[in-house]
Amino acid sequence: MTVAGANRAAPRTAAARAAATSPAGRVAGLDALRGVAIALVMLTHADGALVGSGGMVGVTLFFVLSGFLITGLLVRDLERHGRVRWGRFYGARALRLLPPLALVLAGYLVVEGLLGWFAGPSQVPWTLLSALTYTSNLPYLPHGSGAFFHLWTLATEEQFYLLWPVVLAFAWRRRWVRGVLALGVAGSLLLCAATIAYQAPDVARVYALPTSWSVALFLGCALRLGRDRVSRALPAGPVGQRWLAGTLLTLLAGLALVPGLDTSPWMYLAVVPAVAVASAVLVLLAAGSRWRARGPVRAVVALGTVSYAAYLWNLPITQWLGDPRDLAGGTLGVVLTLLAATASWWLVERPAARLRHRLLPSGADHARVPSPAAPAD
Repeated sequence: MTVAGANRAAPRTAAARAAATSPAGRVAGLDALRGVAIALVMLTHADGALVGSGGMVGVTLFFVLSGFLITGLLVRDLERHGRVRWGRFYGARALRLLPPLALVLAGYLVVEGLLGWFAGPSQVPWTLLSALTYTSNLPYLPHGSGAFFHLWTLATEEQFYLLWPVVLAFAWRRRWVRGVLALGVAGSLLLCAATIAYQAPDVARVYALPTSWSVALFLGCALRLGRDRVSRALPAGPVGQRWLAGTLLTLLAGLALVPGLDTSPWMYLAVVPAVAVASAVLVLLAAGSRWRARGPVRAVVALGTVSYAAYLWNLPITQWLGDPRDLAGGTLGVVLTLLAATASWWLVERPAARLRHRLLPSGADHARVPSPAAPAD
């Protein structure tokens, strides 16, 4: 994509109209995708034998959605101001991500630090250090409690977003955007193959490495920058779009039931990229949707609204319950997760959003700052 093409102001899309008419500035279709993604993650934590690949599908969908939305914020800055407003960008992300993270870490201090459950007090310093420095995905470092293993996804995203805005701004000025994206996708796959070869035969050790998932982030970024071109390749009518979305969701749901693939190199080199492409199509369809959630879909949209906090709380709660694999234990874990996520939404996320809007008064660009690999806002 040339910079001239990227700089061309896109016409007012259905997504823009939907966002403009939504009282909270949210798009129901994107929240529904978040709800699907976090549901797959929670089902995997509840019963990994039944939903063996649900976590992989959900996390890939989150990464693609994050790359799409974050690149949208950066592109708006570049189009309107000719530069990335670094203070606004990183300030908005901090106010979006840190308050819910601080709340779940406070709960951790009580459960494991004071009560001594699970890993116990000895792991508190390492858990806090790993969580607050976003280094949970880096090998050869202490990561603390296994109840916070899932923070590798947040680490992968935040490391990516330390580099991507700088790279995009540089490429934008020099009209190298298309080349940089192609290099990012190809480089991600090559680095992933290299880490797999290095860790062989224990392929599962690459699961949490950033090189195993950066292709999904790059594909999300590419989707946003090539949105108009990709849109023209999709069915134009609502009936065709619904059939396409339904088919892709069915395929992803079927893949989620496949036993865990993390020991196979093909999961990282073929399945994750394929799921990322399918996710990109779903994200584009959802971003352009104008439907209002009705019936059972409203519950999925509501779940997507609190999905960041649900992602933060679900694995710790599951581990603190003793990692139950029966129906009663799995159900209890999901119920407690939803209660914690709802409390987080009302106690910290909504107040933090209001503070963000006050501190960034012209920050309509940042009204929907996505969270990391988990749910986005």
